[in-house]
Amino acid sequence: MIGDSTMANKDISHGGLERGWGMMLKSFFTDDVIVANHAKNGRSSKSFISEGLWREVCEQIRPGDYVFIQFGHNDEKKDTVRHTEPGTTFDANLKMFVNETRKRGGIPVLFNSVVRRTFVASTTAIDDDDKRDNSSVGLVEGDTLVDTHGDYLVSPRKVAAETGTVFIDANKITHDLEQGLGPVGSKKLHMCYEPGEVPSLPDGRQDNTHYNVYGAYTVAGLLARAIAEKIPELGRYVRCYDAAVAKDGSGLYFDLQEAVDNVPDNKLTTVLVDKGEWAKPVIGKKKNIKLVFRDGATLK
Repeated sequence: MIGDSTMANKDISHGGLERGWGMMLKSFFTDDVIVANHAKNGRSSKSFISEGLWREVCEQIRPGDYVFIQFGHNDEKKDTVRHTEPGTTFDANLKMFVNETRKRGGIPVLFNSVVRRTFVASTTAIDDDDKRDNSSVGLVEGDTLVDTHGDYLVSPRKVAAETGTVFIDANKITHDLEQGLGPVGSKKLHMCYEPGEVPSLPDGRQDNTHYNVYGAYTVAGLLARAIAEKIPELGRYVRCYDAAVAKDGSGLYFDLQEAVDNVPDNKLTTVLVDKGEWAKPVIGKKKNIKLVFRDGATLK
Protein backbone atom coordinates (compact mmCIF):
# COMPACT_ATOMS: atom_id res chain seq x y z
CA MET A 1 0.00 0.00 0.00
CA ILE A 2 1.28 3.47 -0.90
CA GLY A 3 -0.49 6.69 -0.05
CA ASP A 4 -0.91 9.47 2.50
CA SER A 5 -1.99 9.91 6.11
CA THR A 6 -5.56 8.76 5.50
CA MET A 7 -4.11 5.31 4.70
CA ALA A 8 -0.95 5.25 6.85
CA ASN A 9 -0.06 3.35 10.03
CA LYS A 10 -0.06 5.54 13.13
CA ASP A 11 1.79 5.79 16.42
CA ILE A 12 -0.32 4.04 19.06
CA SER A 13 1.84 4.96 22.05
CA HIS A 14 0.44 7.20 24.79
CA GLY A 15 -3.12 6.26 23.89
CA GLY A 16 -3.06 7.75 20.39
CA LEU A 17 -6.42 7.28 18.65
CA GLU A 18 -5.61 8.30 15.09
CA ARG A 19 -5.61 5.54 12.49
CA GLY A 20 -5.28 5.24 8.72
CA TRP A 21 -7.64 2.84 6.99
CA GLY A 22 -4.69 0.87 5.65
CA MET A 23 -3.60 0.16 9.23
CA MET A 24 -6.89 -1.68 9.80
CA LEU A 25 -7.11 -3.50 6.47
CA LYS A 26 -5.36 -6.67 7.62
CA SER A 27 -8.27 -7.31 9.97
CA PHE A 28 -10.42 -7.99 6.90
CA PHE A 29 -8.19 -10.61 5.30
CA THR A 30 -7.34 -14.18 6.21
CA ASP A 31 -3.83 -15.18 7.26
CA ASP A 32 -3.09 -15.99 3.60
CA VAL A 33 -2.71 -12.27 2.84
CA ILE A 34 0.07 -10.05 4.19
CA VAL A 35 -0.65 -6.31 4.14
CA ALA A 36 2.51 -4.18 3.91
CA ASN A 37 1.43 -0.59 4.48
CA HIS A 38 4.03 1.88 3.18
CA ALA A 39 1.74 4.94 3.19
CA LYS A 40 3.24 7.98 4.95
CA ASN A 41 1.76 11.05 6.58
CA GLY A 42 1.97 14.21 4.51
CA ARG A 43 3.13 12.61 1.27
CA SER A 44 1.87 13.34 -2.20
CA SER A 45 2.55 11.25 -5.28
CA LYS A 46 5.41 13.68 -6.02
CA SER A 47 7.10 13.62 -2.60
CA PHE A 48 6.62 9.85 -2.28
CA ILE A 49 8.78 9.57 -5.38
CA SER A 50 11.29 12.35 -4.65
CA GLU A 51 12.01 11.07 -1.13
CA GLY A 52 12.87 7.62 -2.47
CA LEU A 53 9.90 5.96 -0.79
CA TRP A 54 8.56 4.57 -4.03
CA ARG A 55 11.94 3.13 -4.99
CA GLU A 56 12.07 1.26 -1.67
CA VAL A 57 8.59 -0.17 -2.25
CA CYS A 58 9.20 -0.98 -5.90
CA GLU A 59 12.27 -3.05 -5.05
CA GLN A 60 10.14 -5.20 -2.73
CA ILE A 61 7.43 -6.00 -5.29
CA ARG A 62 7.34 -9.64 -6.31
CA PRO A 63 5.29 -11.27 -9.09
CA GLY A 64 1.67 -11.59 -8.00
CA ASP A 65 1.84 -8.84 -5.38
CA TYR A 66 -0.93 -6.25 -5.42
CA VAL A 67 0.00 -2.59 -5.03
CA PHE A 68 -2.78 -0.33 -3.72
CA ILE A 69 -2.20 3.30 -4.76
CA GLN A 70 -4.08 6.25 -3.20
CA PHE A 71 -2.89 9.84 -3.44
CA GLY A 72 -4.57 13.22 -3.81
CA HIS A 73 -4.93 14.91 -0.43
CA ASN A 74 -1.39 16.28 -0.48
CA ASP A 75 -1.04 16.64 -4.24
CA GLU A 76 -3.59 19.42 -3.74
CA LYS A 77 -1.23 21.38 -1.45
CA LYS A 78 0.39 24.44 -3.01
CA ASP A 79 3.96 23.89 -1.77
CA THR A 80 6.41 22.97 -4.52
CA VAL A 81 7.60 19.85 -2.69
CA ARG A 82 4.22 18.14 -2.99
CA HIS A 83 2.00 19.91 -5.51
CA THR A 84 0.96 18.21 -8.75
CA GLU A 85 -1.64 19.11 -11.34
CA PRO A 86 -4.51 16.77 -12.24
CA GLY A 87 -4.43 15.96 -15.93
CA THR A 88 -0.66 16.37 -16.19
CA THR A 89 1.86 15.76 -13.41
CA PHE A 90 -0.52 13.91 -11.08
CA ASP A 91 -1.59 11.59 -13.87
CA ALA A 92 2.02 11.03 -14.91
CA ASN A 93 2.99 9.94 -11.40
CA LEU A 94 0.05 7.55 -11.15
CA LYS A 95 0.97 6.05 -14.53
CA MET A 96 4.54 5.57 -13.34
CA PHE A 97 3.35 3.67 -10.26
CA VAL A 98 1.18 1.48 -12.47
CA ASN A 99 3.81 0.81 -15.11
CA GLU A 100 6.68 0.14 -12.71
CA THR A 101 4.49 -2.17 -10.62
CA ARG A 102 3.74 -4.20 -13.74
CA LYS A 103 7.40 -4.33 -14.74
CA ARG A 104 8.05 -6.06 -11.43
CA GLY A 105 5.22 -8.53 -12.05
CA GLY A 106 2.88 -6.80 -9.61
CA ILE A 107 -0.79 -5.90 -10.01
CA PRO A 108 -1.62 -2.20 -9.49
CA VAL A 109 -4.94 -1.02 -8.06
CA LEU A 110 -5.87 2.67 -8.13
CA PHE A 111 -8.01 4.36 -5.48
CA ASN A 112 -9.13 7.98 -5.43
CA SER A 113 -9.06 10.00 -2.21
CA VAL A 114 -11.42 9.48 0.70
CA VAL A 115 -13.59 12.50 1.50
CA ARG A 116 -12.94 15.20 4.02
CA ARG A 117 -15.79 15.68 6.49
CA THR A 118 -16.73 19.09 5.12
CA PHE A 119 -20.36 20.19 5.38
CA VAL A 120 -19.59 23.85 4.72
CA ALA A 121 -17.88 25.74 1.88
CA SER A 122 -14.44 26.01 3.49
CA THR A 123 -11.45 27.83 2.04
CA THR A 124 -9.09 26.23 4.57
CA ALA A 125 -10.07 22.54 4.40
CA ILE A 126 -7.02 21.48 2.36
CA ASP A 127 -4.51 23.38 4.51
CA ASP A 128 -6.12 22.03 7.67
CA ASP A 129 -4.92 18.50 6.79
CA ASP A 130 -1.41 19.31 7.94
CA LYS A 131 -2.56 21.22 11.01
CA ARG A 132 -5.03 18.47 11.99
CA ASP A 133 -7.41 21.30 12.59
CA ASN A 134 -10.72 22.70 11.35
CA SER A 135 -10.30 26.43 10.78
CA SER A 136 -13.94 26.61 9.67
CA VAL A 137 -15.25 25.30 12.97
CA GLY A 138 -17.06 28.59 13.57
CA LEU A 139 -19.05 28.37 10.34
CA VAL A 140 -22.55 26.89 10.32
CA GLU A 141 -22.58 23.46 8.70
CA GLY A 142 -25.26 22.45 6.24
CA ASP A 143 -26.71 19.02 5.52
CA THR A 144 -24.76 18.32 2.32
CA LEU A 145 -21.15 17.16 2.12
CA VAL A 146 -19.02 19.59 0.09
CA ASP A 147 -16.36 18.17 -2.24
CA THR A 148 -12.83 19.50 -1.68
CA HIS A 149 -10.88 17.34 -4.16
CA GLY A 150 -12.16 18.47 -7.54
CA ASP A 151 -10.26 17.04 -10.51
CA TYR A 152 -7.90 15.11 -8.23
CA LEU A 153 -10.72 12.57 -8.08
CA VAL A 154 -10.82 12.32 -11.87
CA SER A 155 -7.15 11.45 -12.43
CA PRO A 156 -7.09 7.98 -10.78
CA ARG A 157 -10.24 6.96 -12.64
CA LYS A 158 -8.86 8.29 -15.94
CA VAL A 159 -5.46 6.66 -15.52
CA ALA A 160 -7.14 3.38 -14.57
CA ALA A 161 -9.21 3.46 -17.77
CA GLU A 162 -6.20 4.35 -19.92
CA THR A 163 -3.97 1.63 -18.47
CA GLY A 164 -6.53 -1.13 -17.89
CA THR A 165 -6.08 -0.95 -14.12
CA VAL A 166 -8.66 -1.82 -11.47
CA PHE A 167 -10.14 1.37 -10.01
CA ILE A 168 -11.89 1.60 -6.64
CA ASP A 169 -13.99 4.69 -6.00
CA ALA A 170 -13.02 5.26 -2.38
CA ASN A 171 -14.37 8.79 -2.58
CA LYS A 172 -17.91 7.70 -3.42
CA ILE A 173 -17.82 4.95 -0.80
CA THR A 174 -16.75 7.34 1.94
CA HIS A 175 -18.99 10.13 0.63
CA ASP A 176 -22.04 7.89 0.93
CA LEU A 177 -20.97 6.82 4.41
CA GLU A 178 -20.45 10.34 5.75
CA GLN A 179 -23.42 11.88 3.95
CA GLY A 180 -25.60 9.14 5.38
CA LEU A 181 -24.38 9.88 8.90
CA GLY A 182 -24.82 13.63 8.43
CA PRO A 183 -22.81 16.53 9.88
CA VAL A 184 -23.15 15.34 13.48
CA GLY A 185 -22.97 11.56 13.10
CA SER A 186 -19.99 11.68 10.75
CA LYS A 187 -17.85 13.25 13.48
CA LYS A 188 -17.67 9.86 15.20
CA LEU A 189 -15.48 8.65 12.31
CA HIS A 190 -12.88 11.38 12.73
CA MET A 191 -10.48 12.85 15.24
CA CYS A 192 -13.17 15.17 16.55
CA TYR A 193 -12.98 15.49 20.32
CA GLU A 194 -13.83 18.20 22.81
CA PRO A 195 -11.23 19.33 25.37
CA GLY A 196 -10.90 16.70 28.09
CA GLU A 197 -12.98 14.13 26.22
CA VAL A 198 -10.07 11.70 25.75
CA PRO A 199 -6.85 11.55 27.82
CA SER A 200 -4.52 11.60 24.80
CA LEU A 201 -5.96 14.93 23.60
CA PRO A 202 -6.44 17.13 26.67
CA ASP A 203 -7.00 20.20 24.49
CA GLY A 204 -9.31 18.35 22.11
CA ARG A 205 -9.14 18.31 18.32
CA GLN A 206 -11.48 19.13 15.46
CA ASP A 207 -10.00 17.25 12.50
CA ASN A 208 -12.18 16.62 9.44
CA THR A 209 -9.59 14.58 7.54
CA HIS A 210 -8.08 11.91 9.75
CA TYR A 211 -9.87 8.88 11.13
CA ASN A 212 -10.11 7.65 14.68
CA VAL A 213 -10.15 3.93 15.54
CA TYR A 214 -13.82 3.44 14.74
CA GLY A 215 -13.67 5.48 11.54
CA ALA A 216 -10.63 3.72 10.13
CA TYR A 217 -12.07 0.28 10.95
CA THR A 218 -15.39 1.20 9.33
CA VAL A 219 -13.79 2.59 6.17
CA ALA A 220 -11.39 -0.36 5.91
CA GLY A 221 -14.36 -2.73 6.07
CA LEU A 222 -16.21 -0.89 3.30
CA LEU A 223 -13.13 -0.78 1.09
CA ALA A 224 -12.43 -4.48 1.75
CA ARG A 225 -15.88 -5.25 0.41
CA ALA A 226 -15.18 -3.12 -2.66
CA ILE A 227 -11.86 -4.91 -3.15
CA ALA A 228 -13.63 -8.27 -2.97
CA GLU A 229 -16.12 -7.15 -5.59
CA LYS A 230 -13.60 -5.66 -8.00
CA ILE A 231 -10.83 -8.26 -7.53
CA PRO A 232 -12.35 -11.74 -7.15
CA GLU A 233 -8.88 -13.29 -6.78
CA LEU A 234 -8.41 -11.29 -3.58
CA GLY A 235 -12.07 -11.46 -2.63
CA ARG A 236 -11.77 -15.12 -1.69
CA TYR A 237 -9.54 -14.03 1.21
CA VAL A 238 -11.70 -11.15 2.45
CA ARG A 239 -13.53 -11.63 5.75
CA CYS A 240 -15.73 -8.97 7.33
CA TYR A 241 -15.86 -9.29 11.11
CA ASP A 242 -18.01 -7.27 13.46
CA ALA A 243 -14.97 -6.39 15.55
CA ALA A 244 -11.29 -7.17 15.86
CA VAL A 245 -8.89 -7.12 18.79
CA ALA A 246 -5.18 -6.61 18.18
CA LYS A 247 -2.16 -5.49 20.16
CA ASP A 248 -0.75 -3.45 17.27
CA GLY A 249 -3.72 -1.08 16.94
CA SER A 250 -5.16 -2.70 13.82
CA GLY A 251 -8.43 -3.64 15.53
CA LEU A 252 -11.25 -1.88 17.33
CA TYR A 253 -9.88 -3.04 20.69
CA PHE A 254 -6.58 -3.79 22.39
CA ASP A 255 -8.19 -5.98 25.05
CA LEU A 256 -10.20 -9.15 24.36
CA GLN A 257 -12.38 -8.76 27.45
CA GLU A 258 -13.27 -5.21 26.41
CA ALA A 259 -14.22 -6.48 22.94
CA VAL A 260 -16.46 -9.14 24.48
CA ASP A 261 -18.05 -6.68 26.91
CA ASN A 262 -18.98 -4.36 24.03
CA VAL A 263 -20.76 -7.06 22.05
CA PRO A 264 -24.54 -6.42 22.08
CA ASP A 265 -26.67 -8.96 23.91
CA ASN A 266 -28.55 -11.66 22.00
CA LYS A 267 -26.94 -10.88 18.65
CA LEU A 268 -24.51 -13.17 16.88
CA THR A 269 -21.23 -11.25 16.67
CA THR A 270 -17.92 -12.35 15.17
CA VAL A 271 -14.73 -11.07 16.77
CA LEU A 272 -11.32 -11.55 15.13
CA VAL A 273 -8.53 -12.20 17.65
CA ASP A 274 -5.09 -11.26 16.32
CA LYS A 275 -1.92 -13.18 17.12
CA GLY A 276 -0.58 -13.07 20.67
CA GLU A 277 -1.42 -14.44 24.08
CA TRP A 278 -4.78 -13.36 25.48
CA ALA A 279 -6.46 -13.77 28.84
CA LYS A 280 -9.52 -16.00 28.52
CA PRO A 281 -12.53 -13.68 28.53
CA VAL A 282 -15.61 -14.00 30.70
CA ILE A 283 -18.60 -14.25 28.37
CA GLY A 284 -22.03 -13.43 29.76
CA LYS A 285 -25.01 -15.71 29.15
CA LYS A 286 -26.69 -13.16 26.89
CA LYS A 287 -23.66 -12.87 24.61
CA ASN A 288 -23.70 -14.79 21.33
CA ILE A 289 -20.08 -14.54 20.22
CA LYS A 290 -17.97 -16.35 17.66
CA LEU A 291 -14.25 -15.80 18.30
CA VAL A 292 -12.05 -16.28 15.23
CA PHE A 293 -8.38 -16.81 16.12
CA ARG A 294 -5.54 -15.94 13.79
CA ASP A 295 -2.53 -18.24 13.58
CA GLY A 296 -0.42 -17.49 16.64
CA ALA A 297 -3.34 -16.38 18.82
CA THR A 298 -3.68 -18.32 22.08
CA LEU A 299 -5.71 -18.13 25.28
CA LYS A 300 -3.97 -18.39 28.63
